[in-house]
Amino acid sequence: MKKIMNTLEVFAKAMVQPLMYLSVAGMILAVGSLLTNTTVTGLLPFLAWGPFPVIGKLMYETMMILINNLGLLFVIGIPAALAKRDKHQAGLIGFMSYLIYLKTSNIMLTEMGKLAEPSAMLGLFGTGQATILGIQVVDMSVFGGILLGCLVGWVFNKTCEKKFGGAFQIYSGVRFSFACMVAVSILFGVVTNIVWPVVQGAISAMANFIKSTDVFGLFVYGFLERFLIPTGLHHLVYTPFQFTDLGGVLNLGETVVAGAYPIVMTELQMGVPFSDSIYYMAIGFTKMFGYIGIGAAFIHTAHPHNKKRTAATIIPLVVTCCLASITEPLDFMFIFVAPMLYVLHACIAGLFIALLKICGVTAFCGGNMLASILMNLSAGVERTQWPVMLALGIAQILLYFFLFSFLIKKFNYKTPGREDDLTETKKDKTPAKTFGGSEDAKYVVDGLGGKDNINTVENCFTRLRVNVKDVALVNDELINKAPNSGIIKKGNDIQIVFGLQVADVRKSVEDYLNTL
Repeated sequence: MKKIMNTLEVFAKAMVQPLMYLSVAGMILAVGSLLTNTTVTGLLPFLAWGPFPVIGKLMYETMMILINNLGLLFVIGIPAALAKRDKHQAGLIGFMSYLIYLKTSNIMLTEMGKLAEPSAMLGLFGTGQATILGIQVVDMSVFGGILLGCLVGWVFNKTCEKKFGGAFQIYSGVRFSFACMVAVSILFGVVTNIVWPVVQGAISAMANFIKSTDVFGLFVYGFLERFLIPTGLHHLVYTPFQFTDLGGVLNLGETVVAGAYPIVMTELQMGVPFSDSIYYMAIGFTKMFGYIGIGAAFIHTAHPHNKKRTAATIIPLVVTCCLASITEPLDFMFIFVAPMLYVLHACIAGLFIALLKICGVTAFCGGNMLASILMNLSAGVERTQWPVMLALGIAQILLYFFLFSFLIKKFNYKTPGREDDLTETKKDKTPAKTFGGSEDAKYVVDGLGGKDNINTVENCFTRLRVNVKDVALVNDELINKAPNSGIIKKGNDIQIVFGLQVADVRKSVEDYLNTL
C-alpha cells in the first residue's frame, strides 16, 4: 500500500505543473461566466452595453478551450515533470504521442464502422465518443491524457539515453524515445478502442438499475457522476436521464416530453409542481455547496506557512465550481494524493441527492449557483422548498469541512499546502531574500553534491524539489549560503523552500547546470 501511495504521490507532483495555471484560468472563467449570464445582465443592464458582452465571451470561451482540453495539458505537462532530463523534449513527445493516439482511435472507429452520428440536440454526448482537436474518438476525456502522459514519462526516462553508432546515430536519445512512443501510442489507441467501450457499456447498463431503485438509485446516480469525473464516463451516467425517457415522460395531449431537462423546463414554464424528474438535475447541488467545504478544509489544514498561498490557489477554483460548474481543476488537486478522500466525496455527493428526495425538496440545482438561486426564487417556495435546499447545502458544506479536515490530518494526506516537513534543517522561517542568480545557484548545486549527484530538478508552488543519487553528499551549510526558508529531506528527495520566487530559482539552477 505504501508503495502504491508513493507512486500516486509522484504522479500528483507531476500534475502540479499544469494545475498551477488552472487557478488563474478558473478566476477568469468565473468572471467571464458572470458577464455572459443573461440573468446577471438583466439585473445589471449596463453589462449588456458595448464591449462587455464581447469581453465576457472572450474571457469565458478562451478559458473553456483549456478546460475542455485538460487531457492535452496533462499529456504535455506530466511527461515534462516526470522526465529526468530534456523536459521540453518529453513534453513535445507527449503532444505528438497524443495526436497519434487520437488518430489511431479515429481510424479504428472508422474501419470498424462504429463512428457515432451526432444528434441535433446533444451532438456526441451520450454516445461514448467525442471530438478532440477536431478528431472523433472514443471518449476517454482527461483520463486518456493522464494515462498516456504517464506512459510517455516512463518510456522517455527508459530510452532517452540510448545511443546508436554509425549511420543510426541520428536515431539516438530523444529520437529513439519518440520512435518508441509511436508504437506505444498506436497500441494505446487500439487497446483503448477495444476495452473502453466495454467499460462504457457497463456504466450505461447501470442506468436501468438506478431507475428501478428509487432513493438508493439516486444515491448511486450522484456517486457515479462524481466518482467517474476523472474518466469522462460520468457523461454516460447523467446524459440518458437528462435527455431520454429514463429521466421521465411528460404527456401534454398530443405532445410527449421525455428526459429530465426538457421536463423540468416545461414544468417551470407551465407553473405546475415539479415531478421527480428534477432529482436527475441535482448533480449541480454539490458543485454549488460541497466544494466550498472542500476548499475551506484544504485551506484550514494547510501548514501555517502555506495557508496564504493555498488560499490564493484554492479560492479561485472554488469560485469556478460554484459560478461556472467546472470542478475538474479542484478535483485533480486531490484525486491522486488522497484517492480515498475522493471516494468519500462521491459518496457524500450521492447522499445529498438522495436526501433531496427524502426531504421532498424539488428545488432546481442543476446549474451554477446564481442561475439556480434565481430560478428557485422565480418558481417560489411552495413549488421548490428552496429554504430546505439551502439548509441542506449549509449542512453539506459543514460536513465536507469537518470530515475532510479530520481525515486529512489523521492520515496526513498531501492535499494542497501539506507538503512533507519531515527533516527540516534550517530554523529560520523568515521569508527568503531575493535569489542572487548564478552565484546562489552555484551554492545550491554544490550543496546538493554537484551536477553528477542530481537526478531531477523541478518545483511546486514554493519549493525547489530535487532528487539526488546520494543524500550523504548533500551539504546543508553550503545550500544555506543561498537565501532560502528551509531544507526538507525525505529519502533522496530534497526540498528547498524559496517561496513564490521558486520558478526563477529553478531557472537559475538549470541554467547553471547547463554551463557545467
